[in-house]
Amino acid sequence: MIIAVDGPAAAGKGTLARALAAHFGFHFLDTGSLYRMVALAVLSRGEDPRDPESATMAAATLDPKSWNAEALRDEMVGQAASIVAAIPSVRAALLNLQRSFAARKPGAVLDGRDIGTVVCPEAEAKIFVTASPQERARRRTAELAQRGKTIAYEAVLADIHKRDARDRSRSFAPLVPAGDAYVLDTTDLDINAAVAAAIRYVDSRVVKRSA
Repeated sequence: MIIAVDGPAAAGKGTLARALAAHFGFHFLDTGSLYRMVALAVLSRGEDPRDPESATMAAATLDPKSWNAEALRDEMVGQAASIVAAIPSVRAALLNLQRSFAARKPGAVLDGRDIGTVVCPEAEAKIFVTASPQERARRRTAELAQRGKTIAYEAVLADIHKRDARDRSRSFAPLVPAGDAYVLDTTDLDINAAVAAAIRYVDSRVVKRSA
């Protein structure tokens, strides 16, 4: 079984997807980390993440096991990841890797921006996690503060608006809910309520699948 979890930055999809994987005993892949790996590789070479040739080469030679998780969480890497993710050849280079992971038994949960629409359109359960930009900015600001990084809320909100615009306007695999996705707005939900709602939805898909 494949569970696709999509949504914009800081909507809570990563936390929710991990919880679903743990609950159902499935494998988990944060596909956003793949684009962060590509971005970090480009930046480490002193190259421009907007350069399609450089970014695509990094994606084609990517070794997911060779990266330090903490380095991937840097804000500069996150911004560069949003840039390289808009390059069609980069997304194409990472497609087979994601689909191979999704085929693992007994099932897999993948979170990203285009899992339900492009990577795994055949997924049995599709969840689009969203929240207001203001709430997402509040969460991201708090997350950064916990990691000892103080960034003004206004700056974080502006970055979220910028990322949303870039993700939704790209010509290849734009950020949109799949037509058959369950849209879960977490603006007014804590993580426990959000996970409970997601589990109920997936359970309903499991019942339908076995009927």
